[in-house]
Amino acid sequence: MGRTVCSWNEWDPLKHVILGRADFACIPAPEPADDFRVPEDSEMGGRYGPRARRSIEAANAQLDAYARMLEKRGITVSRPTPIQWNRATSTPDWSAETMTGCMPPRDVLLTVGHEICEATMSLRSRWFEYLAYRPVLNRFFEEDPEFRWETAPKPRLTEVSYRHDYWSDAVSEDQRRQWVRDKVFVTTEEEPLFDAADVCRTGKDLFVQLSLTTNVKGVDWLRRHFPDHRVHAVNFPDDLHPVHIDATFVPVRPGLIISNPQRPLPDEQKKIFEKNGWEIVPAAQPAHETPPPLCYSSVWLSMNCLVLDPKTVCVEASEVHQMEQFEKLGFEVLPVPFRDVYSFGGGLHCSTADVYREGTCEDYFPAQIEGF
Repeated sequence: MGRTVCSWNEWDPLKHVILGRADFACIPAPEPADDFRVPEDSEMGGRYGPRARRSIEAANAQLDAYARMLEKRGITVSRPTPIQWNRATSTPDWSAETMTGCMPPRDVLLTVGHEICEATMSLRSRWFEYLAYRPVLNRFFEEDPEFRWETAPKPRLTEVSYRHDYWSDAVSEDQRRQWVRDKVFVTTEEEPLFDAADVCRTGKDLFVQLSLTTNVKGVDWLRRHFPDHRVHAVNFPDDLHPVHIDATFVPVRPGLIISNPQRPLPDEQKKIFEKNGWEIVPAAQPAHETPPPLCYSSVWLSMNCLVLDPKTVCVEASEVHQMEQFEKLGFEVLPVPFRDVYSFGGGLHCSTADVYREGTCEDYFPAQIEGF
């Protein structure tokens, strides 16, 4: 048996990924963690529940094509096992009318070195999402004697885990902006909460976004769980709906990050990058003014790219400005049609979870900032 699982950063040569599926996906019912509003004029007719069959088929067609492209480049692609997401679920503390789906895996699975950790998740509709990945993780466990399969403590997600006035229409934009600056989000600090997609991996250093899906106690849990790493909490005060870091702050090779110009990292938090010679460049403007129908992500999925190695990157095929920027930065750009997948939970990076990248755990930030 050889090593199956190993990945320390976002750019070393990629050899194995998990890629999501759209089967049986749902728009979940409103819950304390988020207010899922389905437009009356959409194909869902204002109703939550199973997504339209034709949209699922279109998304799966693009996901399957993405898998074939990666495999042609010598990358192994594993897939989750979808379950019937359109069913009511419950714990002793709560019940939910539907689940969501298994696209994207990046939200659920955090790969750090030889470990894959199942994140807590902060939405009740996503509490059981880990089940779709258990068959493939069990296979890795059988194949790789050094693979560490971990599960963060499953949260109770009781009423006290949320601020119930957070999504009120009475809350002004100014108030919401102040909350974000004060690092006040919909989740309380009742228990550790984090989504894996809020973690940016750069070798020995992990940068974790405080957001609607990750709280301070979640960052503290990650810090204790990875004692050999330096875990830094970051936030982006201009983002009024912060969910996951990979459409905001994306390292693409050692020393280079593309950053969302509409929600920049505060100057104080930039110091660690400046001190270690990293360049932060504004990402190109998205090619689209609006996201696809029933997509709950922003147009900045344009920068949600998958780096295959320090010279090669996958970019959504219609994002011409982002492709042009990467070419100017010296990358070979692989265009991948993917907008039919966006509404299922994200872009080319979100839709995957690393299993294996060549390389070792390097220290890219030897000069640390005290207190950060």
